[in-house]
Amino acid sequence: EVQLVESGGGLVQPGGSLRLSCAASGFNFSNYDMTWVRRAPGKGLDWVADINSGGGRTLYAGSVKGRFTISRDNAKNTLYLQMNSVKVEDTAVYYCRNAQTLERGQGTQVTVSS
Repeated sequence: EVQLVESGGGLVQPGGSLRLSCAASGFNFSNYDMTWVRRAPGKGLDWVADINSGGGRTLYAGSVKGRFTISRDNAKNTLYLQMNSVKVEDTAVYYCRNAQTLERGQGTQVTVSS
């Protein structure tokens, strides 16, 4: 059974940092490109960042480029999203997703507020 379990969300002040993790199981994690997406309150799903299977190539949405960093540890079957200089508009539920199969986890809530 494929499982993607996000963690690390919470309440953070504007300008602060947060690190999200996504533990993968039930498939060969190192063979797949992975994605972070997010859903802000009352909005649709937005793409945040991609990383290729080996971790050497990354892509970012313009709204997070320079502030967020996607990375992965294939030995630990874990995907990460380092969020720095967060803004109120980063408030959302964050999901990790298999870029090929589009399977995703249950999400982790990130709330940016003073």
